[in-house]
Amino acid sequence: MEVKVRLFASLKDRVGKERIQVQVSEPTTVGALLEVLASVQPKLAPALSSALVAVNQEFAFADTLLKPGDEVALFPPVSG
Repeated sequence: MEVKVRLFASLKDRVGKERIQVQVSEPTTVGALLEVLASVQPKLAPALSSALVAVNQEFAFADTLLKPGDEVALFPPVSG
């Protein structure tokens, strides 16, 4: 299944793109997607453990199941 991933702030800067597409097996979870992302986009790997994840504009967690057509957004942690 193909998952569309939007990257924000420093995550976007690490990859040099605002959007990427990733192939994952179905069914899959957010946690499994993050593992795949770490392997196909090694520059993201150090930041993924603290990234905030949203699926279809709602916060998601490692065990959230993904469906075909879902849009995943990754945000670096915010401080301040």
